[in-house]
Amino acid sequence: MSRPLIVSDCDEVLLYMVTPFRDWLAEEQGVDFTMAGNDFARAMRHRDSGAPVAEDEIWRLLNLFFDGQMHRQSPVAGAVEAIARLGEHADIVVLTNLKDFRQEARTRQLAEHGIPLRVFTNQGPKGPALKAILDEYAPSRAIFIDDLAQHHDSVSESAPHVARLHLCAEPKLAPHIACAHAAGHAHARIDDWAIALPWLLDRLHHEKETDEI
Repeated sequence: MSRPLIVSDCDEVLLYMVTPFRDWLAEEQGVDFTMAGNDFARAMRHRDSGAPVAEDEIWRLLNLFFDGQMHRQSPVAGAVEAIARLGEHADIVVLTNLKDFRQEARTRQLAEHGIPLRVFTNQGPKGPALKAILDEYAPSRAIFIDDLAQHHDSVSESAPHVARLHLCAEPKLAPHIACAHAAGHAHARIDDWAIALPWLLDRLHHEKETDEI
């Protein structure tokens, strides 16, 4: 019989990303990043002029960060321990929205932090990518974890039978992002691994239609 499967995002779920990105922007790029939401276009401004950073420049800066600054990222509190515990009960893979050529770097980065998982890269909505992973693993049941509401929406359409946990571990960001649970696209919203772990273990061993948190 196949094992259960957990498909987890990386940034703000397993590794902090926005805080080290903000610090790097301030230290080396002359850009102030105010974490008051998930709209990068409004959050990033040039320090010398106060002007918003243009969209194409935002993408350039993000690419520069992932090309040369991933060493600044550190594990989310409780993530390493939770993944190790969950790995006793399920297969676990990472589905991260990075360009495909960064798959090896992300795999190595996670392993160096004690999270040695298989990594799938993706661009755009995650529903179709998750469906392909399910086709490969054919798990007895599956759980999807991500910090962005739009990906839960996508997965709810492509694989509605998959349990969905909305988890954003960055405390400066979590209060400002749309909640997939409130929108009806996730079964729970939990932003702390210490609380999420019992919920996930329960989901792995007991089928439920809905959950509240």
